[in-house]
Amino acid sequence: MKINIRKSRKEDMPQVLELIRELALFEKAPHEVTNTVEDMIADGFGAQPVFKCLVAETENKLVGIAIYYTKYSTWKGKGTYLDDIIVTQSMRSKGIGRLLFDEVLKESREAGMNQLHWQVLDWNEPAINFYKKHNPSFDDEWINCKLTKEQLNESI
Repeated sequence: MKINIRKSRKEDMPQVLELIRELALFEKAPHEVTNTVEDMIADGFGAQPVFKCLVAETENKLVGIAIYYTKYSTWKGKGTYLDDIIVTQSMRSKGIGRLLFDEVLKESREAGMNQLHWQVLDWNEPAINFYKKHNPSFDDEWINCKLTKEQLNESI
């Protein structure tokens, strides 16, 4: 089976969103997905794109994605934030996640990034073990924080 890794296109977004919904189901949070194909096209391909997406495809079907973007650290400068690597369940353990991760690493090096950041759920042992192969620093010092859209609208 040949896996092709490439940059996403607008017409990929329906399949990309399907993979996102599959991940949300795996993480027992399907109700949390509020993104739409239209939003993803605007956000990824509009005048000021806010994310990049790589896709893994075989036989004209997307079987994996990596979504990432540039972040900035006051201490370290520019870096890449890998938001998600998603591989459809039937294609896991076939090296597709590694291919996607390696391409994000390559693009980060070529862009002169100073760091690569990502998160992994503390219960997702397969993902943790996958990432451990790259000898990352696991950070238990920082606490993740967020405001939802509703909270943003309510904040002063």
